[in-house]
Amino acid sequence: MEWRDQGILLSARRHGETSAIIEVFTPAHGRHAGVVRGGTSRKIAPILQPGAQLDLKWRARLEDHIGGFTVEPVRSRAVAAMGSGLSLKGLNAVTALLLFCLPEREAHPPLYARTEALLDLLGEDDLWPLAYLRWELSLLEEMGYGLDLSACAVTGARDGLVYVSPKSGRAVSRAGAGDWADRMLPLPPVLRGQGDAPDSQIAQAFVTTGYFLSEHLARDLGHNPLPEARARFVEAVNRRSS
Repeated sequence: MEWRDQGILLSARRHGETSAIIEVFTPAHGRHAGVVRGGTSRKIAPILQPGAQLDLKWRARLEDHIGGFTVEPVRSRAVAAMGSGLSLKGLNAVTALLLFCLPEREAHPPLYARTEALLDLLGEDDLWPLAYLRWELSLLEEMGYGLDLSACAVTGARDGLVYVSPKSGRAVSRAGAGDWADRMLPLPPVLRGQGDAPDSQIAQAFVTTGYFLSEHLARDLGHNPLPEARARFVEAVNRRSS
């Protein structure tokens, strides 16, 4: 069994004396693990940094074996990620959520394309919070928990949408919420792709996307808490908005 693809390195851990087990996200083969022989060597170890773009060849005797990777660097994102605390926290949040959410060996080409585009913005701190928010919306959509923010779930109105139903993920207007307003999630304009996207609105939007990640997606995966890396990134954005 053999395939070749490009991919984003999500994690690497030592395996035995000289090898490493890596997990990558590829467009055609999804989240995939394999052994890199000599992965701890001076030549290969610097390549195996989270976020790195790699050319990959995977080979195994049988399809269900872990198999082995040979890797070649395409581009490193380490310098951009280390350039600011926000970038590093953002990279950690992305890789942690992908490891947390993605089933093994299941292709998600649209999400892969968005992830690659997002990571190519590392170091652009003015752009990253909004780009990351849009990525989280795409992650929810790809995992089957997409939000429908086009019209009020109660009245059908397309204007005056200020809430999101925590059950359905649909938009709700102020009039439609009525006495249930205090149980609703915030729907800032940035969540609908409107306005100037200040950090304060993005921080509000993270409350809503975080709810669906934790209370719907994570719960259905087995009640596991979300990776702490996401909370650290959201906290960094909150500090910028205060």
